[in-house]
Amino acid sequence: MKMRAAVLREMGLPAPYAQSRPLQVSEVELDPPGFGEVLVKVKVAGLCHSDLSVINGDRPRGLPMVLGHESSGEVVEVGAGVDDLRPGDHVVTVFVPSCGCCEPCMSGRPALCEPGAKANTQGVLLGGERRLHAGKEALNHHLGVSCFADYAVISRRSLVKVHRDLSHREAALFGCAVLTGAGAVINRAQIRAGDSMAIIGLGGVGLSGLLAAVAAGARRVVAVELDEDKLKLAKTLGATHAVNPKNIQSDAELLEAAGGPVDCGYDTAGGVRPFETAYKLTRRGGMTITSGLPHPKSAFALPLSQMVGEERDIRGSYLGSGVPSVDIARYIDLYKAGRLPVDKLLGEAFTLDRVNEGFDHLASGSGLRDCIVLDQ
Repeated sequence: MKMRAAVLREMGLPAPYAQSRPLQVSEVELDPPGFGEVLVKVKVAGLCHSDLSVINGDRPRGLPMVLGHESSGEVVEVGAGVDDLRPGDHVVTVFVPSCGCCEPCMSGRPALCEPGAKANTQGVLLGGERRLHAGKEALNHHLGVSCFADYAVISRRSLVKVHRDLSHREAALFGCAVLTGAGAVINRAQIRAGDSMAIIGLGGVGLSGLLAAVAAGARRVVAVELDEDKLKLAKTLGATHAVNPKNIQSDAELLEAAGGPVDCGYDTAGGVRPFETAYKLTRRGGMTITSGLPHPKSAFALPLSQMVGEERDIRGSYLGSGVPSVDIARYIDLYKAGRLPVDKLLGEAFTLDRVNEGFDHLASGSGLRDCIVLDQ
């Protein structure tokens, strides 16, 4: 079938992207779903820094590629071997397919699925195929999803069925922003009632983590962000302290503004300085977590003697460090119960033709979780 899609053919073009236009919206061909695959009508696709990092070259990927990895849509057709989805079902995409058979998957860590990681790196679906073409030219899939398009063929292992009473704008949030941010707090940090936490960076992931920390009963939640409007929002969402690094002159001043060191410092911004801030805010015996993805050459010099003498714990978190098929349902239930109000994170909506403008807005750091609305 023919459809429209946003194709990235060159990384590293300069901002503003509305002028350089790294994403070219054009007509492409999409093959029917193969074994274990599903044809999805994309309804809403989130704009995420993981997409931006491919556009600006921080995360090199094979080109040409149809971008997009956070989305909600409706099943149109299922391929052979798919017997638990049918046309009309609503689904959320997950950016790491889990084969269910490798050691990480069988150990309950599908975010580390080995065939899934290999497929994502190669720009193919879990089964090894490319279903996107521009004439005779094959187009790569982004993280097994490629949702900046009218339709997508996706592995069943990259989809989670959700209730139809959830709007597609709401549902899309759970595929990356909520799954990553809330998951890092609940699964990786294992925040408990009475704990303290600092969250550095208040994008969709950071604010989702903040909501999860509040829902878990954290007694002190420190929001660290450069944008004052986001800090004000964080206070309304339950943050007890709001810190703008632009106003901080020393480590002592940072700790004072945060109300002291915390049990867990969580970097969602994806950079050396944000991680350093999270580390500085972490108490002796505490944990520092990052789920940000900076340039592969970014590095932080760990003070090894301090790690030993203070029994520091440093962890990465990917895909929320949980099981998406289970966690997404749980987070949606928390949302419906009013305990995880992620609808307050919804930002601006753009059309597919304005996708480059949307990434300018994301890069500015002023927005919440912006999205592309492809079909109401």
